[in-house]
Amino acid sequence: MIARLRGMIDSIEDGRCVVDVNGVGYLVFCSSRTLGALPDGLATLLIETQVREDAITLYGFFTSAEREWFRLLTTVQGVGAKVALGILSALSPDQLIGAISGQDKGALTRAPGVGPKLAARILTELREKAGVMPGGGVAAFPMTQAPQGVAADALSALTNLGYRRMEAEAALAKAIEAHGEGASLDLLIRAGLKALAK
Repeated sequence: MIARLRGMIDSIEDGRCVVDVNGVGYLVFCSSRTLGALPDGLATLLIETQVREDAITLYGFFTSAEREWFRLLTTVQGVGAKVALGILSALSPDQLIGAISGQDKGALTRAPGVGPKLAARILTELREKAGVMPGGGVAAFPMTQAPQGVAADALSALTNLGYRRMEAEAALAKAIEAHGEGASLDLLIRAGLKALAK
């Protein structure tokens, strides 16, 4: 089984790339997030290999968090490799953690191939597992229930400015981690905006 490829990025197409490793070109299917992160020239991709009777298919990931989420998502009935890559293109690992812990069906249905029924199944089956899954650096909103008080006001302010709820929650989580739970509304909003600007 192939677990990692290191080589030159020969070409990038919609949903896949060709990695040249010592003259051999490997076709690797990736999320748009991974394809966008690939450098020009030499790159390393973490690989998930799927072997079937008629094909050996390689799926590539720029981060181990994304690969772990791919593995978990494909355990859900109705989520194949293509749908899992679509979800990972639409949502980062952090956003997935936030969507599942917040039971945000709408966030999942933005991914191609995910309808309301499949989104509900994903939320139900992965609810207990999402908390121990790796993120990409920004923690999910550190609450099992809806944010209250100053945090809720800050979240409302950020979403009213046009930011998506999951992005705003992740930014606020970072702000609370940096400034503490007792931070003022003004400070949380400014810190949240600063995190979102990155």
